Amino acid sequence: MTFINQWLRADIQDIKAYHVPKSEDMIKLDAMESPFLVSKDLVKPYLTFLSEVALNRYPNPSAENVQQTLRSLMDIPNELGVLLGNGSDELIQLLSLACETNDTVLSVEPSFVMYEMIAKFTRLNYQGVLLDDNYEINLGVTLEEIKRTQPKLIFIAYPNNPTGNAFDRESILAIIKESEALIVVDEAYYAYSEGSFLNEVGNYPNLVLLRTISKMGFAGLRLGLLIGSQDTIRELDKLRLPYNINTLTQASANFLLQEKEHIIANANIIIGERQRLFNELTAIPSLKVFPSQANFLLIKADDAKVLFEFLKNNGILVKSFAMNPQLSHCIRVTVGSPNENNEFLEQIKSYYG
Repeated sequence: MTFINQWLRADIQDIKAYHVPKSEDMIKLDAMESPFLVSKDLVKPYLTFLSEVALNRYPNPSAENVQQTLRSLMDIPNELGVLLGNGSDELIQLLSLACETNDTVLSVEPSFVMYEMIAKFTRLNYQGVLLDDNYEINLGVTLEEIKRTQPKLIFIAYPNNPTGNAFDRESILAIIKESEALIVVDEAYYAYSEGSFLNEVGNYPNLVLLRTISKMGFAGLRLGLLIGSQDTIRELDKLRLPYNINTLTQASANFLLQEKEHIIANANIIIGERQRLFNELTAIPSLKVFPSQANFLLIKADDAKVLFEFLKNNGILVKSFAMNPQLSHCIRVTVGSPNENNEFLEQIKSYYG
């Protein structure tokens, strides 16, 4: 037995690390990233702006300017508090650290895998509740599990990853009203969705929202935010590590996120391409395509494993769920640029003849 095996917590040794597949020289449609680079018109002034950043100093500890930039971009009311994280993953971890050891974290499944992984990292119990056959919240079963397990945290992705659908709004409101847990509605894909719970945060003291700029073209900046009441955010801020938002991320966000109209226009292109992909894929009899309010589509195919390998061998990387019993016949494809989507459709149609 090696030193690390003797030293490391047994439950950590049992966890499989989050796997990011290699994607060099491939059309990358596996990670829900935006296909759009920084506008060519902005590159030169952006680099000039960055050249003036004081990298010899620690970053602004609270990143107040970034908070204001995000409030403007996302129309966040001033009466709500905002807490920034190094991606939304850090904020999920921060929320978990606020709990007592062996408290319970609950989420519906299938959903974002980091809810469960971070719960285990932080010595919390994780309880998953299966969605129904249409990937909707089974409200009765969920409320029973909440009553039985008395969770401290409940994570609900809206829209959900990897299914793409936005759950029934009344079901989520029922969970908020009937639980004493802190309800975390994860709106990572809000830019592509028809709905939001932003206007409800002020109505429910046990409701907070997670958002990120990763899905709208800035995944490389690693910037997420938690939105809640001022009291809630003030207390949770005690758990935030000092200087967690680095200087280059702050500078980049303050420069690039001012382009609100451009960001919205790119999101609208993705929404249009999502519909085009949905229509063309639905016309293939061998596929079942699930409606989506995110920037990806979940596709069911009896030969999903073979289809995944075919696409990979032809230079297109999508997400495989071969090891997930609920999704083993599915792949997930990110909506890319029009050219990327054309290549994906060409390969799909080639596969099915």
